[in-house]
Amino acid sequence: MFTAYKGALDWIHARLRLGIKPGLKRMEWMMDRLDHPEAKIKTVHIGGTNGKGSTVTFLRSILESAGYTVGTFTSPYIEQFNERISVNGKPITDDELLKLANVIRPLADELEETELGGPTEFEVITAMAFYYFANNSKVDLVVFEVGLGGRFDSTNIIHPLTSIITNIGLDHTNILGNSYEEIAFEKAGIIKENTPVFTAVKHPGASNVIEEQAAKRKAPLYRLNEAFSISSHESLDTGEIFTLHTVSQTMEKLEISMIGQHQTENAALAVSAAQFLNQESLFNITDEAIQEGLKKAYWPGRFEILSENPLVIIDGAHNDEGITALVHELASRYADRSIQIVFAALKDKKLDKMIAKLDKIADQISFVSFDFPRAAAAQDLLKISQSSNKLAVDSWESYLFEEIQNLDAKEMLVITGSLYFISEVKPHLSRIIKQDDPNISVKRN
Repeated sequence: MFTAYKGALDWIHARLRLGIKPGLKRMEWMMDRLDHPEAKIKTVHIGGTNGKGSTVTFLRSILESAGYTVGTFTSPYIEQFNERISVNGKPITDDELLKLANVIRPLADELEETELGGPTEFEVITAMAFYYFANNSKVDLVVFEVGLGGRFDSTNIIHPLTSIITNIGLDHTNILGNSYEEIAFEKAGIIKENTPVFTAVKHPGASNVIEEQAAKRKAPLYRLNEAFSISSHESLDTGEIFTLHTVSQTMEKLEISMIGQHQTENAALAVSAAQFLNQESLFNITDEAIQEGLKKAYWPGRFEILSENPLVIIDGAHNDEGITALVHELASRYADRSIQIVFAALKDKKLDKMIAKLDKIADQISFVSFDFPRAAAAQDLLKISQSSNKLAVDSWESYLFEEIQNLDAKEMLVITGSLYFISEVKPHLSRIIKQDDPNISVKRN
């Protein structure tokens, strides 16, 4: 048994050695031993390649504004590990995580001795989430974010009220497949019998796969630009504003505080799902709650402005689609700035297209590595780049400190890449950019 939070957290992290083991049998085994907590909670399931975390946050914020208590399960974390299991955006306490680890540890040890093998880190955390929410009577609904893929993801033992599939891109191709269609098939694995699914998938082949799988399961399908659509989009300094058209109504001047045109699509998915929950009398969600929830929704590490003077932005753009969205926003919003980019990535990603796009937008691009088993070496990233102004940096900590101190009013610093890297960088940057420093104006969220 664990007696301290650190011991429990070290045990969870140590399970990273088991890697990724797709399949549901270990989860089903643990759920059976725990008397099936996953069946005792109301859920919404959100999968896709990009935008899952943002969509979770939009939907959670809408429901919270409507007066409900909402649990969320997300990954990876940005600011602290506990945020992966949260209630109304507030991470569980260290003591709660310690107690959960002591519930799951004996099961993990017992499972280790079976032919199924021990549960992975993600499976352990998922089991903890199910147990926690099933035993928290205050939670009205839990929004679960898929970890990887969908069909064999640890979360895919739930039978949700509705499912959401955000946009799909070529990510984790070594596990999910090399084509949009193959990846879409894995993502569509979260679609359940007779359960509505909302999607913003754009690729025609991927969209067809989603349609086929929904039809097989007799699941009503609602697609962006068909069942619901966006118009009158306008970018603001502090976010986006748009009009949403659904089958039942038109909602004008919806405002979000997350930056990026792609975030309007994530918001539209969340609103459409919320309207479904309302129309089915599962929840009472007013238009005012939708408007308020969208505007209040905040998700760290997604085109997040940490400082306005000097201008410092972090963005967890960890695949080609994410980089495309980042480059679009930089080009449209900061054409008059000298853009300095710091980039770190995982070595199992397809990096050539990502780096090529960053090369075009960056006046200077710096490559770094970080303390993570799958992190790419800075020198390897440097070799891929075709930029005429590039460098590899040994210590990102000291480098960022120097760069921020030397930025002038015509320059900006963008730190991007792996979300695991962003989770390391953000607390470090927060220490550099002190809110009480008279020479630095920090954006407060």
